[in-house]
Amino acid sequence: MSAPLALEDAQARLLALAPLLPIEAIPTEAALGRYLAEDIRAARTQPAADLSAMDGYALAPGKAPWTLIGESRAGAPFAGTLAASECVRISTGAVVPAGADRVLLQEDADVAGAQVTARDLPPPGRHIRARGFDFNAGDLLLTRGTPMTPGRIALALAAGHGQVMVPRRVRVAVMDSGDELAPDPSNCAAHQVPASNAAMIAAMLAPLGCEVTRLGPVPDTRAALAAALAQAEPADILITSGGASVGDHDLIKPALADWGAEIAFWRVAIKPGKPLLVATRGPQVILGLPGNPVSSFVTAFLFALPLVRAAMGDPDPLSRAAELRAGEALPAIGPRREFLRAVSDGAQVRLAGSQDSSALTALAAANCLIDRTAGAEPVEPGAMVRVFYLQNG
Repeated sequence: MSAPLALEDAQARLLALAPLLPIEAIPTEAALGRYLAEDIRAARTQPAADLSAMDGYALAPGKAPWTLIGESRAGAPFAGTLAASECVRISTGAVVPAGADRVLLQEDADVAGAQVTARDLPPPGRHIRARGFDFNAGDLLLTRGTPMTPGRIALALAAGHGQVMVPRRVRVAVMDSGDELAPDPSNCAAHQVPASNAAMIAAMLAPLGCEVTRLGPVPDTRAALAAALAQAEPADILITSGGASVGDHDLIKPALADWGAEIAFWRVAIKPGKPLLVATRGPQVILGLPGNPVSSFVTAFLFALPLVRAAMGDPDPLSRAAELRAGEALPAIGPRREFLRAVSDGAQVRLAGSQDSSALTALAAANCLIDRTAGAEPVEPGAMVRVFYLQNG
């Protein structure tokens, strides 16, 4: 049996297997959270004409007073050209008429009939948004792999793109297995536990915008697992929870072999979460997580979420770590890298409670994971420690 992989090695090997999804065109306004499959270049110039940045008067060069000859409103520009010492009333966002070279603020203007004078005359170019000051047709605005945010949606629309090209939504099947799992949490015998891992993993995936199908809980039999796996055929990624270890009733590995899957690697040198399994079946990727709920959560955070993001087109799918001060002493670490459930107030971090891999109260309280290297010495209060915030997962 080969030694467990280091975390970064296992993550790199998993991400290299991320499925390549078909590219589709979707309405730009529906692209929130999706990753661009193609660069976006401006199809138009913004602004397409010189625009007024303020309400006031567009002035032509010349001596005071200026003769008021019309108006330019947003969406209804003045049609003519200003001669020397002529002006028009102008509103914010309106086209600056030909012949004007500045905008006089309305609060700095004295108006008597059709005559306008300035109490504070602006210099040429003042209060004018020049044509193309934001971007010009042909400019590269957004690159492939960029996640679409509200601001980027607005930019793409302003650049003349009613559609964008993105990878198809990732289809994920999530399955939990085990004879001890009760599907109804309100009807759970003493020898059972409510099935919660698949619901937890599906909730972790929900913010990513992928399509999630729940399977199970599935009993610990080859026949039941085979039936469940058959339902996972359409999935790009299958995530299982439970049955990936080496016990007599841990049947995920043989069931996957029966289904035609090939094991890519098994076991990672982390705690919790050592018995992680990764397999492939054609382009489909199978991620087998441990059954203990905390182990399942931590491995989903470290592996499942980055895998889905990579399939979505994210060029940098791994979570980023931060540095915080320990708010309490932390114990020495054994031979495996550990991820401790913790609570941060933004300045310090403390353990959330029990670090047992079945302790859901501590997991529910945690907003981050403390990353402790294998063989690390004890940490004194105030020392800096590496953490992963769960909301950036």
